[in-house]
Amino acid sequence: MRYPASEKLEIIRTVEASHLPAKQTLAMLGIPSSTFYRWYDLFQEGGVEALQDRSPNPKSVWNRVPDDKRDQIIDFALENEDLTPRELAVKFTDTKRYFVSESTVYRLLKAQDLIASPAFVVIKAAEEFKDKTTAINQLWQTDFTYLKVIGWGWFYLSTILDDYSRYIISWKLCSTMKAGDVTDTLDLALAASGCDQATVLHKPRLLSDNGSSYVAGDLAAWLEDKGMDHVRGAPFHPQTQGKIERWHQTMKKRVLLEHYYLPGDLERQIEAFVEHYNNRRYHESLNNVTPADVYFGRAETILREREKIKKLTIQKRRLQHQKAAA
Repeated sequence: MRYPASEKLEIIRTVEASHLPAKQTLAMLGIPSSTFYRWYDLFQEGGVEALQDRSPNPKSVWNRVPDDKRDQIIDFALENEDLTPRELAVKFTDTKRYFVSESTVYRLLKAQDLIASPAFVVIKAAEEFKDKTTAINQLWQTDFTYLKVIGWGWFYLSTILDDYSRYIISWKLCSTMKAGDVTDTLDLALAASGCDQATVLHKPRLLSDNGSSYVAGDLAAWLEDKGMDHVRGAPFHPQTQGKIERWHQTMKKRVLLEHYYLPGDLERQIEAFVEHYNNRRYHESLNNVTPADVYFGRAETILREREKIKKLTIQKRRLQHQKAAA
């Protein structure tokens, strides 16, 4: 409830004149102590005028995005309808070299009724993983997921994901889920990463669940021959492989928008999405760079450039505000 300055002054005088303690008097008046003492401090400093409510909205904001840039953001969003406000903000900053925050993009799109669904996290695991990797090719996560081809039945996608960068190193669409399918995918990953040729201190560790293909003796022998350690998550605890589980969810949301009648069609769609995911999709947990940027060492350069753009943008807005106010 808002009180005019005259009523605030009357409450202050009532408390001052009361023979009861201030706390008890305020309780009888229904006024919180924190509110009363804020009023009292304002009154002591500036008199009755200081008790007047101020407008919550300033007449001008120096950091306001100019109207022409707002129009550009809306046009940019209409040209990139598949991007979220977070992805739009990052891509706009990178391509237009003008910093804009995710919250600003969201407000602009909301005002134009261009937000189709709320932007919030649907599934959340623990705040962070305990033993974090510190470089690429330290730990690879692997798992199978199911995909259906009409008239052909179920196929199984085997994927190798780098834990540090979330980069999809290799994948294979299989008709079974045997240890041989796992080793085939690992062979592709070792070749793609160069770990099969380069001399390294330690080969990547493999993290998997406890599926039959991952506890098989054939896989254990293959890993021992390659000098790779194998760790498995606790039973009934998929959060341990949370990054690859999240990859499955992201991939299926896009790939399963269509029906597939030939395995080759499904394979081409997966290939296209892996390329998009690795090289063009900004990943929130990677400070909004792509997995390829992290895997190939470009991330720090990109983040420094974005920080530079942000500082220049804020300086430009401040100067525009000063010129307008002059």
